[in-house]
Amino acid sequence: MYTICLVEDEEALSNIVKLYLEKAGYKVIVHKTGEEAISYIGKEVHLWILDIMLGDDISGYDIIKAIREKDDNVPVIFTSARDQEIDKIFGLELGSDDYITKPYSSKELVLRVNKIIKRVYKENKQNSIIYEDYTIDVEKRAVYIKNKNLKCTTLEFDLLCLFIQNKGKCFQREEILNSIWGEDYFGTDRAVDDLVRRLRKKLPKLKIESIYGYGYRLSWILKKII
Repeated sequence: MYTICLVEDEEALSNIVKLYLEKAGYKVIVHKTGEEAISYIGKEVHLWILDIMLGDDISGYDIIKAIREKDDNVPVIFTSARDQEIDKIFGLELGSDDYITKPYSSKELVLRVNKIIKRVYKENKQNSIIYEDYTIDVEKRAVYIKNKNLKCTTLEFDLLCLFIQNKGKCFQREEILNSIWGEDYFGTDRAVDDLVRRLRKKLPKLKIESIYGYGYRLSWILKKII
């Protein structure tokens, strides 16, 4: 059973969301304050759902920063009444996987949770792939260079896999949005540009080409598949 931490200070909303997630087969831990949530970091959690604005002085942004100090791979969904694009981009920059604007449907939230859980934990991926000096262990969702683990967020790793498993293919931004975030994602293609920028910065040996007016392509030579 997958464990989800729901950080939400609106009790009525958290009760409804918890009920829907439990009906979908998840174990749900509810935290009403940022302090409670941060004290729980380090325990086994498969996904966090963070309200950005909480009742205490700790925000959802503070919580994800604390999560990322210990775990780059656990997926995070932000929820917020703030629907400005800059808020969504900032959330992605901090390593979130999705951003849902309040008020939202609990059914929609469950669908997004299911997609992320399937993408991160259930997809049957095998093989380690070597590109340049990088070793990408697809099954363990890890990237190494000279035995050093280069920590990637779930979205960064999924974009990397999309490129290396479709050698030489040029992807439109919309294709990347659909493949990484899902077809029901309502963000803009600026999220794709930001994710590519972060992946280039983290893995500078990646040769990600920008195709003007179209999208992106990875143009390096595969060395080895183990």
